Amino acid sequence: MPRRLMPAAADDVRAALAARAAGTAAKADLKLLTKHFLALLQDAAPGNSVEVRVPPYAAVQVVEGVRHTRGTPPAVVEITPEVWLALATGESTWDDESAAGRVHASGERSDLGNWLPLVGR
Repeated sequence: MPRRLMPAAADDVRAALAARAAGTAAKADLKLLTKHFLALLQDAAPGNSVEVRVPPYAAVQVVEGVRHTRGTPPAVVEITPEVWLALATGESTWDDESAAGRVHASGERSDLGNWLPLVGR
């Protein structure tokens, strides 16, 4: 089962976001931002019925509902770090990314649009 993530330090997030905006983000910046925004999603949508996977950096379980303890959860979202960060920061929307086929979501409660973006929360 994925573990609970903690948000990153504000200065580290600002620096990584600036590097990303400048087009100079390193893998370490993408990893930090991915885990940071997944931690914010865990806070915004607590629960264990949807597993959100952002390979290769992290996975979390969110959204109230059926508690998942073994095997594949009842709902799974898999997404690239780039798309995850666009959604989390409000650069794109769940509906747009889903329509474009860049969000792979299955199962009940797998639409995360109600919790995005995560900036300003």
